Amino acid sequence: MPHAPVIDASTRLLVVAPHPDDESLAAGMLIQRCLAQGGSVDVALLTDGDDNPWPQRWLEKRVIVGAAGRKRWGERRRREVVAALGQLGVNPERLHAMGWHDMQVTTQLRRAHQASISQLRAVIDQVRPTLVVIPDLGDRHPDHGAAHVLSRLALHAAGSQADVLTYMVHGTEASAPQDLIVPDIDAGRQAVKMSAVLEHATQMALSRERMLGIAARPERFDRPPAPPGGDTLRLPWRPGSWARTRLRVLLADGQGARHWTWRSAPLDRDGDDWLLALRPVPGPAFVKLTADLSTPWIYDRYGWVCQDPEPAGLVARPLG
Repeated sequence: MPHAPVIDASTRLLVVAPHPDDESLAAGMLIQRCLAQGGSVDVALLTDGDDNPWPQRWLEKRVIVGAAGRKRWGERRRREVVAALGQLGVNPERLHAMGWHDMQVTTQLRRAHQASISQLRAVIDQVRPTLVVIPDLGDRHPDHGAAHVLSRLALHAAGSQADVLTYMVHGTEASAPQDLIVPDIDAGRQAVKMSAVLEHATQMALSRERMLGIAARPERFDRPPAPPGGDTLRLPWRPGSWARTRLRVLLADGQGARHWTWRSAPLDRDGDDWLLALRPVPGPAFVKLTADLSTPWIYDRYGWVCQDPEPAGLVARPLG
């Protein structure tokens, strides 16, 4: 079993939540454990979950949801997250809301890179966390993957030495189950966590079974992938010639965000693989593929990477 972080009175926990409910689903038990040991807990909430139209249509009995309606919904979800944190024992003053738009965290990263990192860094500088919990880079929800990238870049910019754990909400962790960290199985804290999740009443309307199913499973955390070790990154994708006419490549690092069409990106071919040239910038670098295609599917088709992919087939590994 991997080594879990020490939780005691000196722990300053910062949970990064892309939407209201992620704080409770991903870390409701960890939050309680930290507070029970005398530590402190802060939550950085990136969006108010304002682009959530189907539950809003259902509960408000309306078809059209405009800008005013999204604002009203976001305010309602903000109240829910305050109530959920109250169940977990977190003071409302410990909630740091960025106020970004739901489903636009990647856009926030791309179009307001430095401003977004500065907002997160301000929270990190204020809290000075010893432990930070962020979404998994491989989470299929685009807001979650982008939240990982922004969090890692902000932590590097702040010079933070905090221990970092990642959580998965939409998808499956890359690490094997036995390599994940499960720091708490206390039944009492699990019951309180369920009460916190139920405070997100808007999400219960159409997704009650799914939400409670996520909340019922043991909280488990992974370690973030290491930053690339060279001046190029081998991409895991091999898009066909037609797809390449639609694809764009997004690079995010400490210098900013660059967005290219596939054909104009600094790519080299190595057999069947593509290599992207990285900039000589300290800290992590992340790459994502996007497509100029309109689709109702909200989850990422390609996602983010920051490491060369594992070689195919059996690979000899050094003994531990």
